[in-house]
Amino acid sequence: MSTTTKSNELRIIRVYDAPVKLVWEAWTDPAKAALWWGPRGFTITTHSKDLRVGGHWHYTMHGPDGTDYPNKTTYYEVEEQAKLVYDHGANDEQPALFRVTVTFAEKNGKTTMDMRMALKTAEEADEMRQFIKDAGGNGTWDRLAEFVEKETSNNEIFVINRSFEAPIDLVFDMWTKPEHIANWLAPRGFDTKFMRADIKSGGSSFYLMSNDAAGIKMFGRAEYLEVEKPHRISYRQQFCDENENVSRHPMAPTWPATMLTTIQLAEEGPKQTRVTVTMQAIGENTDEEIATFTNGRAGMTMGWTGSFDKLEEYLQTL
Repeated sequence: MSTTTKSNELRIIRVYDAPVKLVWEAWTDPAKAALWWGPRGFTITTHSKDLRVGGHWHYTMHGPDGTDYPNKTTYYEVEEQAKLVYDHGANDEQPALFRVTVTFAEKNGKTTMDMRMALKTAEEADEMRQFIKDAGGNGTWDRLAEFVEKETSNNEIFVINRSFEAPIDLVFDMWTKPEHIANWLAPRGFDTKFMRADIKSGGSSFYLMSNDAAGIKMFGRAEYLEVEKPHRISYRQQFCDENENVSRHPMAPTWPATMLTTIQLAEEGPKQTRVTVTMQAIGENTDEEIATFTNGRAGMTMGWTGSFDKLEEYLQTL
């Protein structure tokens, strides 16, 4: 997906597998927004909301460390199920940080959210981009994807996105060539070794992720359902022992036995690629196993963030 952005703007485009009415309500109904708004680990309390031109949304965002962040949003444009323009980051003690324009458009049952955040200068935009990244703010839109999936299918999923300054074909290679995967996929502190790697539709792999300092070894195997260059990869993944017998997560015995992981790649520019990772427990799972998965989203975010950081660094060496 190619985009153009002014130097003083940040832009986020996401496509949600849900009708525009549902996505709009997720944004505008305070009870629904409370289920996803903010980075992972944050919650919000709405004090009042007046969704109209000149109206305000007063809410407090609660950080995982107990810090409260009061917010006062002022709406400048409200077009039902189509567009919102508002200031973000203001409260009674400080002015807004930036102006947000977000549009919603439905096609074939899916909704495209196109958001622009306008700051005063390009320098402020660069600083805000880094601040949002460091604070995990982009995880807000991953949580929205999880929310709408739960609303439409009742399935619990995990979603994480990252944009990379690299062409899509190169990023695809990072996911499909073992010599590249071994350099970044494991979280920080871990190494990856493939005993077998046939990464194609119908193929499979058998690998080891290890942290010698901590004495941790985790064997796993993957069965590739789709490998469609350059946009999509999906695979079933299981923990196993050194003989490739299916086992459980060595540090979480109630983790679901089989996960379905889908990797989607989209062009955001000639040399910029957005990666979307979606994970879901499949097969027969107990309520306890599903709860372990959903409660583990924060940990999965940390793990994938570390891997993506490594991928960013590795791409710079090529």
